[in-house]
Amino acid sequence: MVTAQPWRVTHAGAPSSPLPASGALPLALSPSGAGSAGGAAPADRSGWSVTGDRGASLVEQGGRDGSDGLRLTHWSPSAYRVETSRHLSGLPDGPYTLTAWARSGGGQRAVHLVLRDHAGVEQRTDLPPTPAGEWIRVVVSAEVTGGRCTVGLGSDAGAGQWAHLSDITLTPGGTGLAVKGGDLSSLPRIEERGAVHRYADGTRGDALAVLGAAGMNLVRLKVWVNPADGYDGTARVLAMARRAAALGLGILVDFHYSDTWADPRNQVKPGAWAARSYRRLLEEVHAHTYGVLSALAAQGTPPCIVQIGNEIDAGLLWEDGSTSRWEGLAGLLTAGARAVEAASPGTRVALHLACGTDNAATRRWFDQAVARRVPFDVVALSYYGYWQDGLAALQTNLDDVAARYGRPVLVVETGYPHAPGDGRFLGHPVADPAEPVAGYPATPAGQAAHLRDVMSVVEAVPGGRGLGVVYWEPAWTAVAGSAGPASLDGWEHQALFGPGGRLLEAARWFRHR
Repeated sequence: MVTAQPWRVTHAGAPSSPLPASGALPLALSPSGAGSAGGAAPADRSGWSVTGDRGASLVEQGGRDGSDGLRLTHWSPSAYRVETSRHLSGLPDGPYTLTAWARSGGGQRAVHLVLRDHAGVEQRTDLPPTPAGEWIRVVVSAEVTGGRCTVGLGSDAGAGQWAHLSDITLTPGGTGLAVKGGDLSSLPRIEERGAVHRYADGTRGDALAVLGAAGMNLVRLKVWVNPADGYDGTARVLAMARRAAALGLGILVDFHYSDTWADPRNQVKPGAWAARSYRRLLEEVHAHTYGVLSALAAQGTPPCIVQIGNEIDAGLLWEDGSTSRWEGLAGLLTAGARAVEAASPGTRVALHLACGTDNAATRRWFDQAVARRVPFDVVALSYYGYWQDGLAALQTNLDDVAARYGRPVLVVETGYPHAPGDGRFLGHPVADPAEPVAGYPATPAGQAAHLRDVMSVVEAVPGGRGLGVVYWEPAWTAVAGSAGPASLDGWEHQALFGPGGRLLEAARWFRHR
C-alpha cells in the first residue's frame, strides 16, 4: 500500500526530493558531460554509479516511449562485467518494488535487475531475452531496512551482448506469486506402472514430496465424469487431494465436464449426459460439481481454486454450451459456479482459456461472460511459448484483462522442454525442437530460464493481480503400459524430472517470490 504521508528520498549525489503523490519514485537517467559517439554518455552521473567495466555502462537516447526518452544500456565490443547502481536513503523501512521496462539481446551469462538493502541482502530478477523492438516490464521486490537500499542493473556478458532499461521506478510495497503449482493428474497412472522420481541428489522420493520440497505449493487435478479407465474420476481425485493436503499443498480442481480430454478442439459431453436436454444438463453440471466438491470438503481437503471447464475458448458440452450459443454457455458456467459456492464456500472460481497471448480473443470471450453476469473470481490462461506469441504478448494480455475485469490472472498451464525430443506433442508441431523459442534452448538451463521468465511476467502484473503459475504434468514419465486416454508420451522431455527420474533445475523456480 502506498503511504498517504509525504516523505523524502535522498539520492546519492543529489539533493533530497519528495516522493510523488503516486507513491512511485522515478529514477531518472540524465546523461551529462562529454558523450561518446552516437550521443551516449557514461552512466555515472545524476546519482548513478558504475562498478566493473565502466565503459560498458551508457545512457543513450531511445527509451521505451521513443527516441526522446533515455535508456540505461550495458554493451561492449568485448566481454564485460558491470553493475550500474543508485543508492537511496531516507526510506521508511518496509517492502519496496523496483520496476523497469527492459530489453535484452540474450545470451549473457547473467543480466538482472537488482534491489539490495543496506546490509547487502539482495533480490534479483533476470531480464528475459526479447525480440527486436519489444520491451517487457520486470519487477524485483525486497525488504528495505536501515532506511537505505541500492537499485541497479548487473551484467556478466560476452562481446556485443546488450541490455536496456527504461522508465525505472521504486515504489513502496512488495510483489510475489501466491500460486506456484503443478498439474499432477497423471501421477497415479505412471506410479502404478513403475515410474521413479528422485531428488536432485539422486535420492528416490514421492514426486509430490520432491516437488513440494522444491517449493511447489499447489497441485492441480483434473476430473472427468466417467473415465473409461477409472483414472481422473472422483475417487482418484479424492485420493490425490489427500496426498497433497498431507504435504501442506493447496488444491486446484479442473472440471473438464467430459469423460476424456477437453480443450478448444474437444468438448465432448460425457456419455451419460449425451441425450440430456439443456435443462437436464444444467442439473447435471450442478450435481457433478457439487458432488465432487462436497466429497473433498467432507474429507477435509477443500480446493482453493476450481476451474469451471478446461480451455473453454469454444465453450463446453457442445453444442449446448458452444460459444455460438452464448446464452446456453453462460447458463452452464453459472450452474457450475453456483455449485462451487454451495459446496465449498471460499473457493475461488476460475474460467480458463487457452489463448494466453491473444488479447482480442480473450477480451471477446470474457466480455460475453461479464455481459451475462457469469460469476468468476480468476482469469486463467494457458501459455506455451512454442505455440503462441512471445512473453511481451503474454504480458500485454495479462495486464489488460487484470485491469479490464478487476480480477487476478493465473497462468494455469505452461511447460517447456529440457531436451529436444521429437519436436511434437499431441500432434502440434514445434518448429525448432533444439530451440523452440528463441533464446531458450531445449536444455535443462533453457527450460529453467523459460519457467523463470514466465513467472516474472506474471509477478509484474500491476496491482498485485498476478496470482501465479501452474506447470503442466511436471512429473510425467513415459513408462511401459501407460498408453491410453491419459497417455502423454510426447511430454516426457518437458517434465521437470530428467533422465533416471532426477529433479531438474527448473523446479527451483517454484521458490520464486
